[in-house]
Amino acid sequence: MTVTEAPPAAPTPAGPPAHKTSVRRRLVPYWLLLPGILWLLVFFALPLVYQASTSVQTGSLEQGFEVTWHFATYWDALTEYYPQFLRSLLYAGTATVLCLLLGYPLAYLIAFRAGRWRNLLLVLVIAPFFTSFLIRTLAWKSILADGGPVVEVLNTVGFLDVTSWLGMTEGDRVLATPLAVVTGLTYNFLPFMILPLYTSLERIDPRLHEAAGDLYATPATVFRKVTFPLSMPGVVSGTLLTFIPASGDYVNAELLGSTDTRMIGNVIQSQFLRVLDYPTAAALSFILMAIVLIMVTVYIRRAGTEDLV
Repeated sequence: MTVTEAPPAAPTPAGPPAHKTSVRRRLVPYWLLLPGILWLLVFFALPLVYQASTSVQTGSLEQGFEVTWHFATYWDALTEYYPQFLRSLLYAGTATVLCLLLGYPLAYLIAFRAGRWRNLLLVLVIAPFFTSFLIRTLAWKSILADGGPVVEVLNTVGFLDVTSWLGMTEGDRVLATPLAVVTGLTYNFLPFMILPLYTSLERIDPRLHEAAGDLYATPATVFRKVTFPLSMPGVVSGTLLTFIPASGDYVNAELLGSTDTRMIGNVIQSQFLRVLDYPTAAALSFILMAIVLIMVTVYIRRAGTEDLV
């Protein structure tokens, strides 16, 4: 009996070593992050370095600017424009509080009570973004116009008497007053407060409310002990998204305010585009950035949500 040998099997192609495959897989996330890193480098880090060098320059537009490491520009800018810094922080803080007071009930309604109307309400919240920021602010100039229906109603109910006593308005007019600027800031940045609040509230399990009710907790206690603590990430995110851009805003103060309501953003814009004092403008920008960064860091640590940073 003859035994036939089987033909030798074809050699399998050798693949890459296992350690190389492992290295490639570990590098995939970094390759995916590369476009974002390049974007931040080109459009954030490099301009930031350029502005830092501008802030320590001296000279003029005619003679040219030269880096002389003149750090006294920071002190001069701070001492000269500290009222605008304080006013910006006050207006931004007031607008942030108002956005929280107005936005939390609406976000709560959308998250727990809207039902089939939830998507429609969310669309209405973001609908202002379909219109230019400038046009929305100019619309408030017509709404708050002297002799308009809104001002007449506020004057009839005595609201303007109270705000005038607080220094927010002047007599029977609202335009060109702090109240008009804060109103514009509140309206324009309200969606930035509502959306994070809604996202945080929507994640809360409704069964937690039922369990609290089974333990004879009143609705106020349920909100204080369950709902609000669990929504703190949304509160912190919303306040940051509102306060940070509001503190540097200049459009609302320019269109709805007056020379007495100028914010630091108006000063920076004027120094850059009108006075052409680039070192002072750059120094003011860095001072504002440092103040906001310190306030945000302290706020997050006090709120107990360091994981959001």
